[in-house]
Amino acid sequence: MSRTASRTRSSTRTKTATTLAALSLVAGAAGTAVAADPDASGVKAIPCTVDYKIQNQWDTGFTVAVTITNNSAAKSSWAAKWSYAGNQKVTSGWNAKITQSGTAVTAANETYNGSLPTGGSVSFGFNGSYSGTNAVPTTFTLDGVTCNVDDGGGGPTNPGPGTPGTKVDNPYSGAKVYVNPEWSAKAAAETGGSRIANQPTGVWLDRIAAIEGVGSGMGLRDHLDEALRQKGSDQLVVQLVIYNLPGRDCAALASNGELGPTEIDKYKSQYIDPIAAILADSKYASLRIVTTVEIDSLPNLVTNTGSRPTATPQCDVMKANGNYVKGVGYALNKLGDVANVYNYIDAGHHGWIGWDDNFGASANTFKEAATAEGATVNDVHGFITNTANYSALKENNYTINDNVAGKSVRESKWVDWNRYVDELSFAQAFRNQLVSVGFNSNIGMLIDTSRNGWGGSARPSGPGATTSVDTYVNGGRYDRRIHIGNWCNQAGAGLGERPQAAPATGIDAYVWMKPPGESDGSSSAIANDEGKGFDRMCDPTYTGNPRNGNSMSGSLPNAPLSGHWFSAQFQQLMQNAYPAL
Repeated sequence: MSRTASRTRSSTRTKTATTLAALSLVAGAAGTAVAADPDASGVKAIPCTVDYKIQNQWDTGFTVAVTITNNSAAKSSWAAKWSYAGNQKVTSGWNAKITQSGTAVTAANETYNGSLPTGGSVSFGFNGSYSGTNAVPTTFTLDGVTCNVDDGGGGPTNPGPGTPGTKVDNPYSGAKVYVNPEWSAKAAAETGGSRIANQPTGVWLDRIAAIEGVGSGMGLRDHLDEALRQKGSDQLVVQLVIYNLPGRDCAALASNGELGPTEIDKYKSQYIDPIAAILADSKYASLRIVTTVEIDSLPNLVTNTGSRPTATPQCDVMKANGNYVKGVGYALNKLGDVANVYNYIDAGHHGWIGWDDNFGASANTFKEAATAEGATVNDVHGFITNTANYSALKENNYTINDNVAGKSVRESKWVDWNRYVDELSFAQAFRNQLVSVGFNSNIGMLIDTSRNGWGGSARPSGPGATTSVDTYVNGGRYDRRIHIGNWCNQAGAGLGERPQAAPATGIDAYVWMKPPGESDGSSSAIANDEGKGFDRMCDPTYTGNPRNGNSMSGSLPNAPLSGHWFSAQFQQLMQNAYPAL
């Protein structure tokens, strides 16, 4: 996988955002609790829903977006009410007349949006202040009717999280995650590997044959059947990597794929369509299926094309023929049609698109793909950063705002005018950028932490010397790569944070999408029938190219083909794990 860097200068906003689960309510005539009429199946419909989302939150304030959808009789006016448990105060609002008395808030229609027909929605928003905690209200009323109360007093009529056919805000919350038995067996066979053999990792569908299973290996249905067994009565997430675009990985050779640049029809009919058909099988409707869609593709169209020194002819071809955009759009559309599939688009990492000239352009390219081939932004549940890469999650010994010896950290050779120094700050800021170009405000981010721990004896315990900005950054950075553009089997790397749900604002989960111990590419040319070439970035003797500042590759020796088991790397990752095993 090629992870490239570029640089220029301007500004971006970095305020983070979080989204909270939608809250449903039952509504009827003012002052009267009226149940919804049953539909033809005898199951009650939900007369009204209220979606209350905290879009931005900082130390003393927050911004909320509220959407009311009316599924009962048409209204000519409306009023929603709720109460806060803390000291929240509404300070300003829009598209509704919002008043507050003590903890009680009322939001009533303006003259121009009082009409609320059956099936219609109305949205409004407000800013507020708070201190301490900012809990979401637990009870709403609409026109005097209490939320989640049916006519029999039996409780909520809306389906709960995890009901087959419904999506939840964060699929990882309250769920186990699938442990791939094939990877687990390889990990357990390594000395000390049993310590992590029960960790969940991604299942890589990196060629058409992987759908049915290569050789005696498990196919997609085998994994989903095993996932049902692991699930039991709990919620369970299955993580799939969709990775087989035409002209795959145009800026690399180690992870080239089986399809040529023009084979978009084959990609659609022989790869995406069969995957979508399997995922749509009602047998698997109770699983939460997370897809990581086509790593390394879209950012290459931004950073490795045209007149840039990092451009490659192969990437120029893929930009000209549009098959990366078409392929990603088609995958999002078809997979997004499956009710229990959660699509996350690969978004590179901070050392690839964290520069000003890449940041906004990448978000625009992602939006183009997400609205191609019948896809819409509603087919995108979020984005994933650092897939199969090594960028540190959080650099604690320096920040992008530090100045040393009269120079900004951005001027250091390592940071090189990037706006971000680690994955967490980048993922949170890039999430905001994606929302600003039209993606839904409730998208979440995943960060792959499978190989970005950088622990062991080489991990700095504090900042570097302040004699120069370079000694300061190089002495304190956890990421010990020679250059941030190095991506293949990196020497000194360690396992990162263990997979976990909702670890930080705007982050749905830390995941191990790349199974630790699977090679990034071979150290020398190896003949194969998998379409994988030899990339000098995987050769430890290679002295580099413009994409890594003409630096040494930093790769481990004696590596096998990409995706094949690399015992020496696995042992190193365990040895240098942070947090330590």
